[in-house]
Amino acid sequence: MVAKKGGGRGGADDVEEELARIPLQAIVLADSFTTKFRPITLERPKVLLPLVNVPMIDYTLAWLEFAGVEEVFVFCCAHSKQVIDYLDNSKWFEQPNFVVTTIESHNAISAGDALRLIYERNVIHGDFVLVSGDTVSNMSLTEALKEHKERRRKDSNAVMTMVIKQSKPSPITHQSRLGTEELFIAIEPETKQLLYYEDKANDTKGYLSLEKGLLADNPSISLHNDKQDCYVDICSPEVLSLFTDNFDYQHLRRHFVKGLLLDDIMGYKIFTHEIHSSYAARIDNFKSYDTVSKDIIQRWTYPLVPDVQFFGNSATKLERRGVYRASEVKQSRSAKIGSFTVIGNNTSIGYNTEISNSVIGEGCIIGSHVKIDGCYIWNNVTIEDGCKLKHAIVCDGVIMKSAGVLDPGVVLSFKVVVGQHFLVPAYSKVSLLPQPIKQDSDEELEYADNSSAISSTSDKMNEDTRTEPLNLQQCAAFQVGNGGVGYIWSVSEYGLDDEWKHSVAPIPADKLVGITQTLTDELDVPNPDGNILPHSGELELDSVTNDSIDDAEDIRDESVFFEKEVEATFRRAVEENVKHDHVILEVNALRLSYNKASEDCAGALFYSIMKYALDTPHSSPLELVKNVATVFTKWAKLLKYYLPSIDEEIEVILKFEELCLESAKEYYPLFEKILDFLYDIEIIREEAILKWASEKEGAEESDKVFVKQSEKFIQWLKEAPEESEEED
Repeated sequence: MVAKKGGGRGGADDVEEELARIPLQAIVLADSFTTKFRPITLERPKVLLPLVNVPMIDYTLAWLEFAGVEEVFVFCCAHSKQVIDYLDNSKWFEQPNFVVTTIESHNAISAGDALRLIYERNVIHGDFVLVSGDTVSNMSLTEALKEHKERRRKDSNAVMTMVIKQSKPSPITHQSRLGTEELFIAIEPETKQLLYYEDKANDTKGYLSLEKGLLADNPSISLHNDKQDCYVDICSPEVLSLFTDNFDYQHLRRHFVKGLLLDDIMGYKIFTHEIHSSYAARIDNFKSYDTVSKDIIQRWTYPLVPDVQFFGNSATKLERRGVYRASEVKQSRSAKIGSFTVIGNNTSIGYNTEISNSVIGEGCIIGSHVKIDGCYIWNNVTIEDGCKLKHAIVCDGVIMKSAGVLDPGVVLSFKVVVGQHFLVPAYSKVSLLPQPIKQDSDEELEYADNSSAISSTSDKMNEDTRTEPLNLQQCAAFQVGNGGVGYIWSVSEYGLDDEWKHSVAPIPADKLVGITQTLTDELDVPNPDGNILPHSGELELDSVTNDSIDDAEDIRDESVFFEKEVEATFRRAVEENVKHDHVILEVNALRLSYNKASEDCAGALFYSIMKYALDTPHSSPLELVKNVATVFTKWAKLLKYYLPSIDEEIEVILKFEELCLESAKEYYPLFEKILDFLYDIEIIREEAILKWASEKEGAEESDKVFVKQSEKFIQWLKEAPEESEEED
């Protein structure tokens, strides 16, 4: 368009009006371009893998539609026919004001190749959203788009805005809760410009190296290791041309982002937009698959949850304790369905079978006396009597013959058959396809998987990766037991370490103990509060800023996440009958990760125990008190571990007040009775109760409601010592 000169508004205003009329566009990279989901992705593209019984790409497209995107280009390479056929047969092509177009290529081996091809097609006409097809989000794009456009008006070199979110990595494994490596970024606090990005930092020496020029040119820098890259980018059209001009740009982060940050000639800039209450995450490995699945089930992704109808999912009903059940499910009366479990349509469950913290797909047949915990069972799976599965992924069409066992971390690819009484070892990957001779590595890849991009069909892939003529009955059966069919892929000793870090299974206790011991040996002596002190003269990462005032909303969000993680840990401990020592180990890891004190752990555990008692079925206040007594009888020792002094005990009382007033009002009339019980079992000591009551004396009346409710009990405590003295 040629802008008018003179007359009316004209000039830049006309250009602005024209740009405003351009529909918001998005590019979705449907290729996973990664080897982390093998062997599954040798047969099916990652974006079509079920995530809580819905293909991943449906979450991405549903979110983009909700967010106001009007035109989406889905780029397909490996398995492109499967992706295109799925979209052709879905309802996405029928939506008003939401146009989905597929772009197919058989030659692209990276995100850079994909974006260069899209540039050649000349289909992007303004700012666009760039995501991969394994992204789950419920964030609004309005604010991020507004910030991006305002920057563009002032500075045409502001070509990209990255969405980030707070997420502290574990100080033990140096990984985020999504299983990704610890991310180090530097941001200019006022403008939010990204100055430094490193997701492959070598933290063995305990420090980072920054260019002197970075510090000289920026009087104020905020350095973080507590942010998560959401892989949601708002880009100007120049981003596509930059990829075209620089064929070295293959990967979006490792090449493009770092390249722009190091380029001081062209002056292009990248900025950040941090979200707080919204959700955004990319599924990069099996651990993030597990984490995001749990977040969906626990409704952090609302409205993209199982009981809300959106394209790609069938209606399910939300029941107590986070159980989702489809309408057509056949379940024996003696079967037990535990918390946070999803059961798909046309699935049958046999006698005395126990399922908890799991997702069961559609058309599954689950026999009797089966135990399933923390697993993802996809569609049309048959699990015969007496099988035991723990923290595993079982793909479509798998058959587990009677009394088979899956140890934690196992992945069974499509149509594998596990023989009778056969135990598949922890972290094994089993496939009908033999293991490729040459193993591709993700070390140089962000989105790219060279071999998977060679062909768009799995048949051609199988020919390229075959090690010997495929005779399943002769070559594979003996590997997975009598009557079994499948190859167990070998894992090197180094690779095994990578497997348990990125698995759907929780990190084994012995691994945590080993890492924790190594970490403890290397750290300085802790101070009396239990916080690790840095070496004299050193700064903690997040302190490198001229403005170190914490944002109150961040702190609140962090505390909520901490409590949720502790609650999930406790519920898993109850369901799995985990030993107290192992629970303490997991809570301590969370404590270090979120930089919390002992009183925070005590408050979060008390909340978890009381919430569990409340969620346990009861028909009267008396039964609720009995539930509380039952749970505390088993777990009092765990809570007591985090109550070393009166201060922590007072924190528990304050948390109890908060519960009664906000999230668990059924406890309101039972406050005194339960406080008395906590005193009897020596969770709360007399000194703590009296000090709590004393501190409330000068408070407002509304803040003394529970002190008044407990007046008789408090008075009894005050008089009890005098009576005992008289008896003496």
